[in-house]
Amino acid sequence: MVRVNYFVKDNRIEKVILKGHSNFDDYGKDIVCASISSIVITTVNACLKIDKESIKHSEGKEVVITIIKHSDIVDTLINNMIDLLTELSKQYENNIKIGGESCVWINAFKYTIICA
Repeated sequence: MVRVNYFVKDNRIEKVILKGHSNFDDYGKDIVCASISSIVITTVNACLKIDKESIKHSEGKEVVITIIKHSDIVDTLINNMIDLLTELSKQYENNIKIGGESCVWINAFKYTIICA
């Protein structure tokens, strides 16, 4: 399962972390994984096209997107990415999780951590 965690400060998403694999189908045939990848890659590329210094991202065992410079456009793109992933999770609830029952809400250091 892909788990999407995001961190909110002052009603803005500051960081998004995605990890895991959807396991919907075999590698290379997994439409859920392909959808997640398309949503995330399109969002990252759009943010960087608008402002190369707007976000920092890294890939490895997990994908981490950190918003460095907020703007209306970058915030809208990041929020849209979360909305799209949330809609996908409604159709494939066994393959992608965003928040939910195991969600932990912590207001330490002025961050709200929303995790799957």
